Amino acid sequence: MDFRQLIDSYQNCDCGMEHRCDIRDIRVGSGLVNQVGQILRENHFPTHILLVADKHTLQAADGIVQSLEGFQVEQHIYDELRVATMDDVRLVEDWLDRVDGVLAVGTGSIHDPSRLACARRNKPLCLFATAPSMDGFASYNAPIVDGNFKTTHPAKCPEVVIADTRILADAPAELKSAGFGDMVSKYIALIDWQVSHLLTGEHYCQRVANLTREAADRLMSMADQVTARDEQAAGAVFESLLMTGIAMSFTGTSRPGSGTEHIMAHYWECQELLEGKLPNYHGEDVGVATLIMLRYYEELAQWTSVLARREENDWDTIYDDYGPLAEDVRRLNTPDTITDPIDPGEVERLWPEIVAIIRSVPSYEQCLDAMERAGCKTTIRQIGKDREFVARSFRYHPYMRRRLSLRRVANMLEFVPHELPEC
Repeated sequence: MDFRQLIDSYQNCDCGMEHRCDIRDIRVGSGLVNQVGQILRENHFPTHILLVADKHTLQAADGIVQSLEGFQVEQHIYDELRVATMDDVRLVEDWLDRVDGVLAVGTGSIHDPSRLACARRNKPLCLFATAPSMDGFASYNAPIVDGNFKTTHPAKCPEVVIADTRILADAPAELKSAGFGDMVSKYIALIDWQVSHLLTGEHYCQRVANLTREAADRLMSMADQVTARDEQAAGAVFESLLMTGIAMSFTGTSRPGSGTEHIMAHYWECQELLEGKLPNYHGEDVGVATLIMLRYYEELAQWTSVLARREENDWDTIYDDYGPLAEDVRRLNTPDTITDPIDPGEVERLWPEIVAIIRSVPSYEQCLDAMERAGCKTTIRQIGKDREFVARSFRYHPYMRRRLSLRRVANMLEFVPHELPEC
């Protein structure tokens, strides 16, 4: 795929928004781990760099250090990094007084702190992917845990992205399946984005939405090949993930690739961190949350008309549920909430359009079948969560992000179920 041509084709878009993507070079191919130094030199990357990785990702990228002959390389190697925190951002940032650029080797938990630290210090960044497990390679956003509360921060789009298909093909099957679960979530993201556009006038670009949809549909058609140790399939999966990252870079937000399912997965992660538990792989939780929301949205679509009212919230109960995180949630919901500007009459009037939006994406059954064929976890039991906890998350997760979703709009509906569907 010619990513440069793709990016250039979105300039001067009719939607009126400037679609930025500052990536200078994207390389996807076999054996590229041995050419990283050469690729960086071709892109005039600084020669005094910090290599950030953990022991697993560095082992997967065997040969990368040797490829950097002629570079002055400092290294920060974690034993293992599963959750990216603000402490990790500060740690990378502390290095940036001594180096001129960063090479981050891994996926989300390695890439995200590097992305935010480089944004703060205006340093060039190269991301080297070791697994097709998430879609943020081209994003301007970094989800970071700060004080056990996960927030998405405006960050840096890398100048260079490199993926060796041999390494991607050899990645653990569970990481590949997690990447597939992350991609299926795009269908919920697209529903929520369009609903918000209808009800609040939030900027929406159909061309960017189409890019996300094309990437998700493309990967759905490859469900049987996702976990295969096949370089061609691994490269195609990575390119689909990269397409959604580029879509997010075009809007400067995670809107094209992240909806209420991501917020629910973030709720799970934050609550588990409070309990001292190590969260699952991001895509595992997101995939199951996607199936929950698909089933719920299909329940909503059975209503041909609705009665709506202003959202009524028991804030004491909501803040009590969040416990030590209550102040973070309070800041997001005061002095007003995301639903305050919405006219209930408009929800009623536009409901047929909302139903059409829900029905425009693949069904719960179609996504469940594809996820099972891709080796994904598909039930709350498989991701180690009990129904009572997930029911709490279904009720309270929309308040931890100031972003409108159809799940949040559902709180405005009379006589419509607001409880966790069977899953």
